[in-house]
Amino acid sequence: MPDIESAPGTAARATTAKVALSTASVYPETTSSAFELAHRLGYDGVEVMVGIDPVAADIDAVEKLRDYHGVPVLAIHAPCLLITQRVWGTDPWAKLERSAEAAHRLDADVVVVHPPFRWQREYGRNFAEGIQRLNDATGIKFCVENMYPWRTPGGELKAYLPGWDPTNFDYEHLTLDLSHASTAGQQSVDLVEAWGDRLRHVHLTDGNGSMKDEHLVPGRGDQRAAEVLNHLARRGFDGHVVLEINSRKSETRAKREIDLAESLAFARSHLTRPADFVVNSGGIANVG
Repeated sequence: MPDIESAPGTAARATTAKVALSTASVYPETTSSAFELAHRLGYDGVEVMVGIDPVAADIDAVEKLRDYHGVPVLAIHAPCLLITQRVWGTDPWAKLERSAEAAHRLDADVVVVHPPFRWQREYGRNFAEGIQRLNDATGIKFCVENMYPWRTPGGELKAYLPGWDPTNFDYEHLTLDLSHASTAGQQSVDLVEAWGDRLRHVHLTDGNGSMKDEHLVPGRGDQRAAEVLNHLARRGFDGHVVLEINSRKSETRAKREIDLAESLAFARSHLTRPADFVVNSGGIANVG
């Protein structure tokens, strides 16, 4: 491992982005386990995936976990997955309002939301306008997440309204999920460029272009995750970077911890502006 020191005349700078752990990253372990691991491994906070287990939907319980472990809640992921359709009721707008209330109570500033499913026609009608009203009324950033086309033997299924790619829709704030981009056949670096300042939240993960949404450890897929983070660092990104991986195949708790620790180190190393450091090992120095 080469020694790294600040280059002459420069300071060791990094973005102000915080690196958080999604409670979904520890599944089938619990929300409580996510807070414990986030504290022990040194994450800056947690994103609560509402409905991933009963505790995640109980804001009293989440508040106690936050205070006990001393780990901030940075974001709330609204219960808009297929498996959480009945969490906090069935009215999607009421669920988003409740998500904003949870965010306020837990001192989070972001609610992550997926676009409506195609069968939610009423919800999908004027969805962008409704999200903007929530942004304005609550002061919380509702960050609409990029999804992907559903592919069937008969072709592509229109699964989301108004569409799975938020690029050309009028959303003020966006969430970039690298695994979703891979499943959609996109490159996340291109979305970072296209979205500009609308990008406020990142789900750090990876994929290999499978039709299945893989949520790999960042750096193990085709999304050039290091380049995405470097780009955000150069831009001075000040949103949240949230690890959201699928660790269900981890054979042991120890293996899961290794992946979570590796991902945190990956995020922090690549969120440091590369032009601010000199590598003292006979390698090429980069001083900006």
